[in-house]
Amino acid sequence: MVATALIGLSIAMLLFLLAAGLTLVFGMLGVINFAHGAIYMLGAFGAFEVYRTTGSFWLALVVAPIVVALIGAAMEVVLLRPLYDRDHVEQLLMTFGAILVIEEAVRMVWGLGYRDLPLPSALEGSVPVLGDQVAVYRLFLLAAGTAVGAGLFLLIEKTRLGMVLRAAMSYPTMVRALGIRVDRVRTIVFAVGAALAALAGAIAAPIVPIQVGMSFTIIVDCFVVVILGGLGNIRGAIAAAILLGLVQAFGQHYFPSWIEVVTYVVLIGVLLIRPQGLFSAAPARKA
Repeated sequence: MVATALIGLSIAMLLFLLAAGLTLVFGMLGVINFAHGAIYMLGAFGAFEVYRTTGSFWLALVVAPIVVALIGAAMEVVLLRPLYDRDHVEQLLMTFGAILVIEEAVRMVWGLGYRDLPLPSALEGSVPVLGDQVAVYRLFLLAAGTAVGAGLFLLIEKTRLGMVLRAAMSYPTMVRALGIRVDRVRTIVFAVGAALAALAGAIAAPIVPIQVGMSFTIIVDCFVVVILGGLGNIRGAIAAAILLGLVQAFGQHYFPSWIEVVTYVVLIGVLLIRPQGLFSAAPARKA
């Protein structure tokens, strides 16, 4: 029971890392980024390439998100910046097109075969927790997700940079009058969202097959988390990720054949009770 709960929480932290970037971009830019899953896949392949080159798992966790954040910043400048004042359908089509481009680029560079990212020796094996054996890497996932979530909350809510980000998204004209470049703020937000997705991909790489199309395996769960938590709400994303992670872990343990059905039953049940999600999201801000 304890092991199953910890596995569920580790799944939750992985889902939160992925959903947090999507939530951040929507909450502050008003853009639903369909390419978020492809960015997650790019993070996993990037981590594999860094590991293959350097032999360091820890370096891969640092370098891959940074490189993907730069790619995300370029995507925002080139693809999304001209579309902020246009219909949301055009933004959706642009991000969907980005999926095709990213997947084709990955296919050209790494091919269609599977890739594996070995665990470092420090994270191999299992340890006893309250009488159950739990994989060390599951505990690492739990700790990493918690640390990133706490850091993201503090950045947005407690720092001057977070205050500027929130102000720029809510009152761009006033912030421009104060001499702050709103375009740069948008780019930072999108780059941070891309970095979070890439970090999720890098952390997931040792426990899932790294392959073209891996984004579709998890992006559906990511959108379920965002919808359950409330569009654009970080606190809601945390709560929804924990709920979905525990449902999947216990469902896989007790009724694995019905796990997908149970996931959508939970989604429908929550939306019937609270159509706005577990946490009421603030009105979407569009830069």
